[in-house]
Amino acid sequence: MSEKTTELNPALFDFHGKPKAQEIVPLGSQHVVAAIVGVVTPALLVAGTCELSPADRTILVQVSLIFTALATLLQLFPIARLGSGLPVIMGTSFAYVPTLLAIGGQFDLPTIFGAQIVGGAVTVLFGIFVKRLRVFFPPIVTGTVIFTIGLSLYSTAVRYMAGGVAAQAAGDFGGPKHWFVAIVTLLVVIICNNFTKGITKLAGILIGMVVGYVVALCMGMVSFEAVGAATWFQFIPPMHFGVKFVPSACISMAIMFAVNAVQTIGDLTSTTLGGMDREPTTKELSGGIVAQGAASIVGALFGGLPTASYSQNVGIVTVNRVVNRLVFTFAAIVLLVAGFIPKFASILTTIPQAVIGGATVSVFAMIAMTGIRMITSTGLTPRTVTVVGLAVALGVGVTSVQGSLGGFPTWVGTVFGSSSVVIATLAAIILNLTLPKEQTLSEKK
Repeated sequence: MSEKTTELNPALFDFHGKPKAQEIVPLGSQHVVAAIVGVVTPALLVAGTCELSPADRTILVQVSLIFTALATLLQLFPIARLGSGLPVIMGTSFAYVPTLLAIGGQFDLPTIFGAQIVGGAVTVLFGIFVKRLRVFFPPIVTGTVIFTIGLSLYSTAVRYMAGGVAAQAAGDFGGPKHWFVAIVTLLVVIICNNFTKGITKLAGILIGMVVGYVVALCMGMVSFEAVGAATWFQFIPPMHFGVKFVPSACISMAIMFAVNAVQTIGDLTSTTLGGMDREPTTKELSGGIVAQGAASIVGALFGGLPTASYSQNVGIVTVNRVVNRLVFTFAAIVLLVAGFIPKFASILTTIPQAVIGGATVSVFAMIAMTGIRMITSTGLTPRTVTVVGLAVALGVGVTSVQGSLGGFPTWVGTVFGSSSVVIATLAAIILNLTLPKEQTLSEKK
């Protein structure tokens, strides 16, 4: 546990304290920097898969910013059973991305939002019954799921490093210029994350994207047509993209929402242990998960992607132990204001896909390694190897072979063949429940 420095205002380490503005602004800005890439990138990935127009792409980014802010404020200022009352930043999670891209590629954006509403309802129920449901998601299951998520995202990152959908349309997919920009971006991220300290280390991904963007701009790979067409202010009406309910897509998303509810438990626990020296209460966990589901349901009606707690911001809390909610409120307000300014959102949509790929490949690697850390936290026993190995093998193997479920009804392929995460999750849960537990030393005697 790190010690709080005596120079800092004690109010910063009190959730309900009242620190000074000159303390709130830099600490809140740090959370904005840590979250902004995670908020925007999934929206850009989904927009590319669904082949949205520049205007709709901007709207998707706008709404992602807005609902990140609103979901965060709901956690900070709970209403009845909605919200944890803990210092967390909410936003679109990369964990949803494989399923979102699978549904968007096979169907369309309205189908994503329909499935999201169902998934949000599942999360609300999970939050209400969190005490009973946690037994199905021990570290071995959650770690397997997170590891599979990281693995399944690697191909997305490489596709973007090679130029993505835009390059495929232009006929230069895999060209040297795309790889050059992607590798420059990745190198900057690696240097910042491993050879620097403080805010530069925390903002390594953002800095890498800025450098990559400048290089791409110098190479004529950036177009500002969407920025010129965007207005300075825009209110987004509900149901702009519409909603469609496809049963198979809803099942896939429901499973992913249940998994992410477990990840939220981990993030809230890390926040309270690292910043408050205590475990979260059942009420706090329940309120946090219910709010996450409710925000995702309402967000779907406006075009916002699923929300989840942000582990990178939890990491900041465990390092600096600043838990004051005004710091997090400032970060949320900055994101909220940015979301209502289409000019700002449209600038973010001009980021070349090679830059996004170069920056996110390191994020996806970290996700996979987080899963491995969770898996090995209780020891790498023969039982653990069986559960993890078989679950990942089935998940990755089935989805890697096109047509492997071709003899089944179409809905089976949509639910189980679109995302490796779904099969891996179900396999890990079933194996963990059915395989005999290993005896401890005391039981063997």
